[in-house]
Amino acid sequence: MAWNDPNWGKKGNNGGPPDLDELWRRFNECLSGLFGGKGRGPAAPGGGNNSPSPVKGALLLVGIILVVWIGSGFYIVNARERGVVLRFGKFSEITLPGPRWHMPYPIESVEIVDTARNRVTEVGYRQNERSKQPGEAAMLTKDKNIINVLFAVQYVVSDPRAFVFNNYIGDDAVFVRQIAESAMREAVGKTPVDSVLTQSTEVAIEARKLMQSTLDRYKSGISIANVTISQVQPPEQVQAAFDDAIKAGQDRDRQKNEGEAYFNDIVPKAKGTAARLLQEAEGYKQSVIARAEGDASRFRQLAVEYQKAPGVTRERLYLDAMQQIYSNTTKVLVDQKSGSNLLYLPIDKLMQQQRAAEAPAAAAPAKPATDDAQRATELDRRDALRNREERP
Repeated sequence: MAWNDPNWGKKGNNGGPPDLDELWRRFNECLSGLFGGKGRGPAAPGGGNNSPSPVKGALLLVGIILVVWIGSGFYIVNARERGVVLRFGKFSEITLPGPRWHMPYPIESVEIVDTARNRVTEVGYRQNERSKQPGEAAMLTKDKNIINVLFAVQYVVSDPRAFVFNNYIGDDAVFVRQIAESAMREAVGKTPVDSVLTQSTEVAIEARKLMQSTLDRYKSGISIANVTISQVQPPEQVQAAFDDAIKAGQDRDRQKNEGEAYFNDIVPKAKGTAARLLQEAEGYKQSVIARAEGDASRFRQLAVEYQKAPGVTRERLYLDAMQQIYSNTTKVLVDQKSGSNLLYLPIDKLMQQQRAAEAPAAAAPAKPATDDAQRATELDRRDALRNREERP
C-alpha cells in the first residue's frame, strides 16, 4: 500500500480509528524502502511490490530533521537571568525573562547569564581560612612590613553583554580574583602596618574603589558589591615580634595620653595663677602709686601749714606719730627727764585684766588659766610700785 493510499492506516473499511500496529509496520516498510529494502505488503495487481519511492522517504526524513532543528531554537529565560543572543558570533540582542526562540545553530546561539546571583571569590584562601594561599595572602605595607591579608569579594553581573564578550579569561571568578588581589596590594602598599591592623575597614573601602575602577576600565560588566577582610595578621615567623611592637605602641599611646591629661590639668592652673599674680601686682602697683600721691599731697599741705605755724605743726606731727606707734604695741616705757628710771606700763596685762573682770565667771576647767592671769597681773602691779618707790 502506498503512502498516498486513502485506506492506509485504517482498520477495515468501516472508517474507524487507525490501527497503531499497522501504522508502525507501514513506517518500517517506508524506511526499508528508503534505504533500498523491499516492502512486505500484499502484491499489487500487476504482480509487483507496492513500496514507497526513495524521493518521498528522503523528503520525510528531511522534514523530521527540519522540525527538530527548528525546535532546538526554543529556550526559556528565568526571572533572574538575561539571554544574550549571538548571530554568527556577533551580538544581536538581550532577551528578557520568558519563553524565547532564536534562529537555531549555527545561525544564532544564546548565552544565559544570571544577573541576580551574588557571586563570591576568595583571595588568600579557598572556602576555609585554614586552607590559606600564602602567595596570594602575603602583601607589603607602606613601611616595608610583610602582612597576610585574607579577604573575600562579592560581585554581581551588571551588564550581560559586556560580561559575555569582555571576560577574557573565561572564568569570571579567576578574573575577579586577579584584579582584587592587585587592587588590595595597591591599597595595602599605601598604608602603614599599624593602620592595616587596626583600620582594615578603610583599607577594604579603598581596595573596593580600585577594583571597580579596574573592572570598569576593562568593560567587564561586573559590579563589586562588597569587600570583606576576614583576617589581617603578620606572618607566623614574626608573630611574637609584631605582638611586642603592638604592645609597645599601645604603651606609648597610653603614656602620651596621660602626659596630655597632666598637661591639660597643670597648664590652666598655672595660667590662672599667673593671671592672678599679674592682677595682684597691678593692684599693688596702683595702691602704691595712689598712696605715694596721697602722701605727696599731704606733705605739700603740711608744708604750707608748717610755714604758717612751725611749732604747732611739729607738735601735731609728733602726736600723730606717737598715736600711730602706740596703737600697734602693748607695752609702754616712759622716760622721765628728772631721773634715770623708766616707768613700765603693762597695758596688755591691764587690758586682759579688764576683759577678765567684765566676762562672766568661767567654768571650773578654765580656773587655772584665770589664776595665772591674776598672778601675772599682781606681779606687774608690784613691779610698777617698786619702780615708783625707786624714783628720787
